[in-house]
Amino acid sequence: MVTRTVDLRSDTVTKPTEAMRAAMATAEVDDDVFGVDPTAFRLESEVAKTMGKEAGLFVPSGTMGNLISVLVHCDTRGSEVILGDNSHIHIYENGGISTIGGVHPRPVKNNEDGTMDINLIEAAIRDPRGELVFPTTRLICLENSHANTGGRCLSAEYIDTVGELAKKHGLKLHIDGARIFNASVALGVPVHRLVQAADSVSVCLSKGLGAPVGSVIVGSKSFITKARRLRKTLGGGMRQVGVICGPALVALHENLGKLEGDHKKAKMLAEGLNQIKGLRVNVAAVETNIIYVDIVEGSKITGEQLYMNLMEHGVLVMPEAPSRMRIVLHHQISSSDVQYTLSCFQQAFTGVQEQNGN
Repeated sequence: MVTRTVDLRSDTVTKPTEAMRAAMATAEVDDDVFGVDPTAFRLESEVAKTMGKEAGLFVPSGTMGNLISVLVHCDTRGSEVILGDNSHIHIYENGGISTIGGVHPRPVKNNEDGTMDINLIEAAIRDPRGELVFPTTRLICLENSHANTGGRCLSAEYIDTVGELAKKHGLKLHIDGARIFNASVALGVPVHRLVQAADSVSVCLSKGLGAPVGSVIVGSKSFITKARRLRKTLGGGMRQVGVICGPALVALHENLGKLEGDHKKAKMLAEGLNQIKGLRVNVAAVETNIIYVDIVEGSKITGEQLYMNLMEHGVLVMPEAPSRMRIVLHHQISSSDVQYTLSCFQQAFTGVQEQNGN
């Protein structure tokens, strides 16, 4: 019988703390569709101020936040957005910008550090003289930290350069900031500085910060006015939403300071895993709380066998490919959990070697 569970599938799996549950019970609420829920307003205002933007809007998910942001900037069907070929918006959001908004994605190759080459971004911008046959480029999207490259961080200088390019061509810049606080902590740069060049940002509160639900999108007052209407269209207009904005405020106040610890434990785990014969981790690429683990070719254990072995011992990870898995640290993973996880990985490989007489 498994007596211990270490859930490393994602930083979305955290459970509400007692303070969050108390905030749910005591939140002052009203009808947010009427725009008068005081707790929602407080959360939106605080996130907007933190990001250095004029206004904010609470949405149920980061996916909805990104979709609304893209649709506000690309308000004409047949518009085009330039985004990374390995970005969350492009891969994991059901193609919503196309199926719902009629917005055409123009993917540009993501580098190993999550960036896109500036010259490739500029080359992807459509020539206005081809408007009869081309989609119209209106927006560039960045993701920070960049999940699919292992939580890599985009620097303020890089984002500034992309912002300057956008302005040069009369485009807008949106940042998918699902883990923007992780990037801020890892880089040692205030979060408002990281998003200074952006016209809009989607900020997830239910990942590293550990809130049970929700994201906030921020931008200018006029942007948020349009976003609010789109939120209603998409079914995101909720009533006494303060009951979930309350715990999100707790997350914002209490868990920001825990992100550095998450990063340190991720680095510790990555270094330990990389020392196990049969595994490979690019330790240098572990900048925040995400680790990608590869099974070395020729190992006696398959990805599925390793995954099942870990699960039998209560260690939950996310399979990414036949020989690759993803691990994500969060504030409810202790140093003891890290050591236990390492011992379970080691035991899995040791057991296979013993079975094969090695």
